[in-house]
Amino acid sequence: MASTIKVDTVTTPDGTGNITFNRPIVADGSNLTNLPAEITKSSSDPTVSTNPAGGVGTVYLNTTSGEMFSLTDATAGSNIWTNIGDGTGTLPVTYLSATGGTITTDGSYKVHTFLSSGTFTPTVGNVLSVGDTVEYLVIAGAGGGGSNYAGGGGAGGYRTATGFTVTNTGLTVTVGGGGAGSVGAGAGTVGNDSDFSSINSDAGGYGGGPSGAAGGPGGSGGGGSNGGAGGTATASPSQGNNGATGASTAGGGGGGAGSASPDKHGGNGLSSSINGSAVTRGGGGGGYTAGSHGTGGTGGGGNAGTAGTANTGGGGGADIASGGLAGGSGVVIIRYQFQA
Repeated sequence: MASTIKVDTVTTPDGTGNITFNRPIVADGSNLTNLPAEITKSSSDPTVSTNPAGGVGTVYLNTTSGEMFSLTDATAGSNIWTNIGDGTGTLPVTYLSATGGTITTDGSYKVHTFLSSGTFTPTVGNVLSVGDTVEYLVIAGAGGGGSNYAGGGGAGGYRTATGFTVTNTGLTVTVGGGGAGSVGAGAGTVGNDSDFSSINSDAGGYGGGPSGAAGGPGGSGGGGSNGGAGGTATASPSQGNNGATGASTAGGGGGGAGSASPDKHGGNGLSSSINGSAVTRGGGGGGYTAGSHGTGGTGGGGNAGTAGTANTGGGGGADIASGGLAGGSGVVIIRYQFQA
């Protein structure tokens, strides 16, 4: 709708009161003159060969489409013009993108899986609520199992959440290794922490060694040996469960991410579909008892001791005097929406 300006009195230097306009007052911009040198007008878009005298920061107006561009790289013949407006006030829709780890696609989501340490580098988008947030799963390395009627290793700390805000800054990812099993009759070794930016998951506790030894503390506690107390889950916020106390004739299993373990059996892990498929991770290692060895990862008695599965944070199983089994290494998985 046009505006009206009412002027009661106009005084001009020649005293006539007459005002002469050489151009229409209402125009589409094509009649504008005396624009600053930093603004260039044309009926078409700029190209890589458009070389303005003003250099970086020059504003270019397409008088046909109403779009405006800014020169962000002034290199003759290879200029970069960035669209800063399409004439309607609506910016192009952009989603988050990122580099780092092994990248897979699950529908409208990208999944970055880190089996070893690295860097997650995001580029945020402008889509409300999803343009700068990610989901994460951070699991620490598990504890190793003990030997000689010993306890199984505790699962690595297990942390997962959605809505974690990121910026255009590289974020450090640390994937913790699993703790070694005992050498000879003794306790296992604590695992190693995993990290994603400010999110820390605590390593799993070691499995207790000779008769009466306690399991070690950690994200989940390691199991106590014959009669020994289970290790406590010390992480805050909670990332697992306590290890089991060793029975009078058996070592206790290590704690798991999903549940504390009863005697002999490692606690259950937790299932996550962050990478598009349901996978259970973070089980406690099983304890040793006469004729039955502990199993790693998912826990439970077995006919042979087993190590925790790599990149699951599963606890190492206990074994006979020849040595316990190693805990499984951790993993970091990051998921975000990249398209509608």
